[in-house]
Amino acid sequence: MAGAAELCGLVAGLVIAVATTPVGVSGAVFLLPVQLSVFGVPGPAVTPTNLLFNVVAGPGALLRHHRAGLLDSPLTRRLVAGTLPGVAVGAVVRVFAVPGPTVFRLLVAGLLMPLGLWLIARTLRPARPAPVTDPSACGITGLALAVGVVGGVYGIGGGSVLGPVLVGRGMPVGQVAPAALASTFVTSVAGAAAFALLSLTGSGDVAPDWSLGLACGSGGLIGGYLGAHLQRRLPETALRLLLGALAAVFGVLYAVPSLPSPR
Repeated sequence: MAGAAELCGLVAGLVIAVATTPVGVSGAVFLLPVQLSVFGVPGPAVTPTNLLFNVVAGPGALLRHHRAGLLDSPLTRRLVAGTLPGVAVGAVVRVFAVPGPTVFRLLVAGLLMPLGLWLIARTLRPARPAPVTDPSACGITGLALAVGVVGGVYGIGGGSVLGPVLVGRGMPVGQVAPAALASTFVTSVAGAAAFALLSLTGSGDVAPDWSLGLACGSGGLIGGYLGAHLQRRLPETALRLLLGALAAVFGVLYAVPSLPSPR
């Protein structure tokens, strides 16, 4: 059974990464409900397992973007500068004072659904032409810091939040995706290290499910490379709609388990 679970994890990681990498999302936010609902990973182990997935899967897409010369940008540096300290704070919160899973699911659903629907509407019915200005450096770093804290708590890639916000503000997906994936990878490495240290002092089991995390990450490594290659072949409108649809659909999937069951 363990072998079957790992094989399913590899396939799940590959499929998720192929679909999410073109828009700058690592896929960890979408792997989390799969871990909980399909593989039955216990709550405390979900976060470090997701971080392990990001660490193993990340180099596939990053290698492709590096070869295309897309990683060395001011946006990448600003996102890393915000998410890196944020993930350390989030890891501490996760071990010592984490909210329950129901609260988390509702928060993610309340964030992803409106973001996704807003981005779809903005893409299908763009506003009247106006000068497009990139968000300020301080604004980007502040947003990345907040997303880093959430990522440290729940082990999700910040691209699932950063992507829709930055793209919705008018930045092209081709610019946002490499930067979001790079910041996700760097902060996941830092987050995994933080959990390793906190496991020595924190209460409860905060170790990842190593076999499942490595299997999902191996699939994500392949899928991320393929997804990054696919990105350059898709038009900007299709990428924006894909990002919005992913955010909205998975917002619904996060909300459903938290709704009260009918009596």
